Amino acid sequence: MPFRSLSAKPDRLPGKSEKAAVMKIIRHPYYPIVYVRGYAMTQAEIDATVATPYMGFNLGSTKVRQNWEGGVVRHIFESPLVRMMKDCGYEDIYENGAEKQGRLPAKSIVIYRYYERADSELGEGGAPSVIDAARGLGALILRIRDQVCGRNPDARAAFKVYLAAHSMGGLICRCFLQNPDAGDEEARKLVDKVFTYATPHNGIEMAGLNVPGFLGIRDINNFNRGRMAEYLALKPRDGRVDSLDGKFEPNRFFCLIGTNHKDYGAGMGASREMSDGLVKIENAAVRGAPRAFTYRSHSGPYGIVNSEEGYQNMARFFFGNVRVDGVLEVDDIPLPPSVRKEFKRGKRVRASYYFESTVSPRGAVNFKLTERRTETFSAVLRKFDDLFRPEKSGLSAPRSPVLFSAFLDTRKITVGRSFMFSLDLRVLTTGYEIDGFLIFNRHIPGENLFRNTLAVRATPRRDEWHIRYNLTDDSWGENAGSAAEGDAKGTFIPLSSKKGFRGKLRLKISSWA
Repeated sequence: MPFRSLSAKPDRLPGKSEKAAVMKIIRHPYYPIVYVRGYAMTQAEIDATVATPYMGFNLGSTKVRQNWEGGVVRHIFESPLVRMMKDCGYEDIYENGAEKQGRLPAKSIVIYRYYERADSELGEGGAPSVIDAARGLGALILRIRDQVCGRNPDARAAFKVYLAAHSMGGLICRCFLQNPDAGDEEARKLVDKVFTYATPHNGIEMAGLNVPGFLGIRDINNFNRGRMAEYLALKPRDGRVDSLDGKFEPNRFFCLIGTNHKDYGAGMGASREMSDGLVKIENAAVRGAPRAFTYRSHSGPYGIVNSEEGYQNMARFFFGNVRVDGVLEVDDIPLPPSVRKEFKRGKRVRASYYFESTVSPRGAVNFKLTERRTETFSAVLRKFDDLFRPEKSGLSAPRSPVLFSAFLDTRKITVGRSFMFSLDLRVLTTGYEIDGFLIFNRHIPGENLFRNTLAVRATPRRDEWHIRYNLTDDSWGENAGSAAEGDAKGTFIPLSSKKGFRGKLRLKISSWA
């Protein structure tokens, strides 16, 4: 049975006389956005999903914070869908109780209603398989192109689409992009960028184990890695299925990862710590893709979709024009005096380190672009050998911590030509092991090996970026600061502490479109 929302054809396609008008509205980077919702387990959840026009992407949130007087201030986030309409001029495609069948503007928001087929009143069959839903997604994309562009060849050549997906919706997008039997190649080429919220790209764990392949009730086995490998047309690597396998550019596939496991009550006990309450942090991204971390749960009142953090990352990824990547090269990490003494005596000392990083753009009050912290199990963890003796870890080079990938939009700068962001950086140890024994009495919980907040300012000058920075624990962030340094490997900010930590924050700024 065809999906109801895909079966109708446009009443009229724009002709050649409308070429100028059509091309005017297809203006990079504002392409149509298709939202793909996540998994609905029970028939009641399916019916409730189909009964809503925006499939949950219209849900916002109201959070509170304190003002300088100690009083409570509300922070209202209207929802990603409403904000996209208000901030960027997007429109939905509903009119007179139905989906529009005529021409659509390029700034359209389309909800992929693939669950209608399983609705107890509107549908005629069970829930579609992931492959069927992926095929329907391809058909929808082609229909949107026809409604936006008509037969105009120039408009059709310029047409692209963005995909924004929550949870299982991201797997439907991957199936469409990766499985040659799950859609039209012509439709796949029209996808410009993909943004996923809390998608289990490497499956879901239940009581510490991957969802069993035999557990077919309510299609829960869609999250079994063996089953995923089938519908993704993928051979697992190291037992994992989180690769795009060369079928889509990882740099154009963003993964937003939730780290709040406490506020998701529907997790079925599947995952708790080190998760968003359902999807484990280590399973929520595809290999090589940019990602961000936010203290949000998988869904619900404190969910990742209805969050300011989610919207800000998505809008910057879709529409921004600058990408900034930060990598920390560690030159030296100090040992406490008592541990250093044991090391000099010839005893074997082992240690691992946490690297925390929080990034916020200038002017942000109520959100952070990414937040990696030890208490949410999202900090970068590296062993001593990873950093200084890579050959002992089976590596060909040190495994320097990738702290963040952030997308920014210089077109939103209101003063001057510079963009600015802050990086709160902290380095600490998990503890020390001497000759195989953990040393608890010499470990001070929460002691930092390095800690500071950097205010980074970047200004375009000809074909390069001029970077200045302040260490705001020591000076005001609004000051001019110091110029970043450079060597044969690129631009860096030197970092050090009085305890002996030394390193380089490598910054790579590149154009993004």
